[in-house]
Amino acid sequence: MRSDHRDPVLPEEVQPKDLHPSARNELKTLQADVQERVARHLAMVAFLIDDDPELAHQHALSANRRAGRIPVARETLAITAYRTGDFALALRELRTYRRLSGLDGHVSLMVDCERGLGRPDKAIETGLEVDASKLDTEQRVHLAIAMSGARLDLGQTQQALFELEIPELNPSKAFSWSPDLFAAYSAVLEDLGRSQEAAKWLDHAERAARALQAHHGSHDELEVFEVYEDEVETEVEAEIENEAAEEVIGEFQTVDQVPGDAPATTGAAGADEEMSIEDEVDELLAAAGITGADEESKATTQALEGSDSETERRD
Repeated sequence: MRSDHRDPVLPEEVQPKDLHPSARNELKTLQADVQERVARHLAMVAFLIDDDPELAHQHALSANRRAGRIPVARETLAITAYRTGDFALALRELRTYRRLSGLDGHVSLMVDCERGLGRPDKAIETGLEVDASKLDTEQRVHLAIAMSGARLDLGQTQQALFELEIPELNPSKAFSWSPDLFAAYSAVLEDLGRSQEAAKWLDHAERAARALQAHHGSHDELEVFEVYEDEVETEVEAEIENEAAEEVIGEFQTVDQVPGDAPATTGAAGADEEMSIEDEVDELLAAAGITGADEESKATTQALEGSDSETERRD
């Protein structure tokens, strides 16, 4: 009950400015002193939620007592209740938040709360009530994970796999939700007895987590990072490289020889490879469709040689 709740201590260093601007903006309808205190309690929730969810929940209760009609206060209380395992309170507050804000962004938490209360059928019904196309990408991915879990609760393993086969199931990219999505997919594959595939997707999850951790320089929103294969090439890449190498070798063999082979032979064999002037004339005349190419080429050659001899005599 509210009367049993005692406000936790607010450190002096925690100020309203520590709360996200969008959340502060929602509190502007409150009186100045109430607005400040609620903002400080909500800021404390953000500081504590990962390390001490129970204390964060106490701060959320304090904020909600003073700002129960403000969506962000109900949203925060719902999240802390969910993190502490109070699924009934979390579900109630999420429904209130949706009614106040008109937003379905936390539908995945609602599905999980129904699961936590032992109602997987109701969980699936809750997820299907929402138009997923109106959710942002992260919300849609978390809904798919929650729906997959509900399917598993009902023993619908194949349907659980289908819930996760969404465009975001892409191992070449690492988003904030990628490790959870890949790990969930791995778990369902394992349940289906597809152990090798499960191991591969678990590796994708771990590699995505490492990529995200390596690029977390701050608490800024994370967009996307490329995930590179360090150890092995994909079969497609290897095939492309092999084909390219064969083309290069073929060109070398046509023009001269493959690099690294024995040098070209000299002497009689080498002389055969060099085209004489007569052969060149024959080839050109034949290409032009002129008959009697041999006789004409000989005559041309003899005329050229006779001209050279005459010139030498005159000199």
